[in-house]
Amino acid sequence: MGSRSILWFRRDLRIGDNPALNAALEAADEIVPVYILEPELIKEMGAKRAAYLGDSLRALDKSLDGNLHVISGQPIKVLTELKNHYQANSIHISAEYEPTGAARDAAIEAAGIELTRTGSPYAVAPGRVRKPSDDTPYKVYTPFYRAWLVHGWRKPALAPKQIPTVKVSAKYKEIPEWKWPADVIKSEAGEVAAIARFKVFKKSGLLKYDESRNFAAIDGTSKMSAHLSFGEIHPRTLLAELGESKGEIVYQKEIAWREFYADVLFHNQHTETDYYAPQFANMRYDKAGAQFKAWCEGKTGYPFVDAAMRQLLKEGWMHNRTRMVVASFLVKDLHLEWQLGERYFKEHLIDYDVASNAHGWQWTAGCGTDASPYYRVFNPIEQGKRFDENGDYVRRYIPELSHISGAATQEPWDEVDGYKNKYPERIVDHALERIESLARLDEIKASKPLPPIK
Repeated sequence: MGSRSILWFRRDLRIGDNPALNAALEAADEIVPVYILEPELIKEMGAKRAAYLGDSLRALDKSLDGNLHVISGQPIKVLTELKNHYQANSIHISAEYEPTGAARDAAIEAAGIELTRTGSPYAVAPGRVRKPSDDTPYKVYTPFYRAWLVHGWRKPALAPKQIPTVKVSAKYKEIPEWKWPADVIKSEAGEVAAIARFKVFKKSGLLKYDESRNFAAIDGTSKMSAHLSFGEIHPRTLLAELGESKGEIVYQKEIAWREFYADVLFHNQHTETDYYAPQFANMRYDKAGAQFKAWCEGKTGYPFVDAAMRQLLKEGWMHNRTRMVVASFLVKDLHLEWQLGERYFKEHLIDYDVASNAHGWQWTAGCGTDASPYYRVFNPIEQGKRFDENGDYVRRYIPELSHISGAATQEPWDEVDGYKNKYPERIVDHALERIESLARLDEIKASKPLPPIK
């Protein structure tokens, strides 16, 4: 029997551009590839994301000649058992930086299990890009982006020609049969699907990305977010394909936003669920009730908001423009805390990414880094008219409005038969709630301290 190493897959469910896989192969004659179904993480996973994970694991298993070990349990116990069973001499991972993963890996090492880290889910690992003036982390995106470009990144790692793996036994083969919810459109998972989708985007959408990415009704975005979230493709692989056109530069900047938010969370771990700008915790917020339920179900009476929320429920994905619009509506029109929306997105998004989700929400809520100023309140009607001018996006997800054509779809209350199919009436008056939102902002400004609690 030759030497063996364990490769523990986590957010890197691929063969190509996987430095940890290459390191595991270099360290031994054959590898033991494993994915651990951690009960705590699986419990937090929404049904759509779980179904996607099952499909992604099956795709990865196929790439490994059917020898992927999939085991439920606590990582310390599973890794110890595998190491003893196969007499493995090393355990290889791609480094984790977000709070839960980093803490888990530290606990494993504290228990005496050595982990060999090679690579990460990022082109530039969190903590690497720092201000040259005082060696502190960046708090603003644009200077971070410039420094990120200067720092640069390695070329994609070569995919191995052969992957000698141990033969997996039935005991270690627990690939879950999680089914896609009946009313949800299935997303194609796996490395092959990721590469195929990027080819389509590169051919049809990349050069126009700077213009088309904002229009909700068209296929103008890359749709790579889920593939990146599960590590079915590495951001380096995408960056290596980019040229210098305006569309390609804007797409590069979107990848940098993902890396910036990962860096911010790495340095401010409390911001996964807490305010980056702490004064906003003092703002007056309403309690979640019927209006929050209406927002969740896409029944606010504002078509552009409702179409987006229904897209989330139907597809496990939402267009980036509408993510900002629905977030603004929750925080500024309904006066609810951003964490409510962040948690709801976590439950339903297949592409859930802890850093991007938390800080995307905080950006719109006005309490994060680079915050869109709190007083910038997205108008859901005008946003709809501008980014879905013909109403195609709204009609796609709201059958109650299919009888209205053109821009009128965004304002069914102005149509004689606008409500004939029982589309819900508006739950709030946007103009009034905008004024209320700004009044609440005024209360927490430093020049106007809050009155004492009676």
